[in-house]
Amino acid sequence: MNVLLGLGGSDESVKALRQTIDRTREAGDQLTVAVLDKPESKRSQDEMATEAEDHLEEAGIDAEIVRLEGDPGSALVDYAEQGEFDQLVIGGGTLSPMGKIQLGPITEFVLLNAPTTVKLVR
Repeated sequence: MNVLLGLGGSDESVKALRQTIDRTREAGDQLTVAVLDKPESKRSQDEMATEAEDHLEEAGIDAEIVRLEGDPGSALVDYAEQGEFDQLVIGGGTLSPMGKIQLGPITEFVLLNAPTTVKLVR
């Protein structure tokens, strides 16, 4: 399977990275990591690219890492449209006090506009 992982600077993104690397190692998927430009995130784009490289190297996985500029949701959807990806993986979502999932604007945009199946890691 050809998988695209959208990687922002959140803890959920790091969790999605780890789970996707585990899945890639088990299933032999082809992985592309798209590091998003999100200035308001805990980690910078450079930090996330370095973290992705470290995790991939540790797992022994050869994956392409690309950096996307501009609006994170639009950039990720546009990049997904250009490739032949079977699945798009993103991290996101929090639980409300009532136990319902709450999606941020970027996550919601990607879920509604992606040209392929989206896996949301929470």
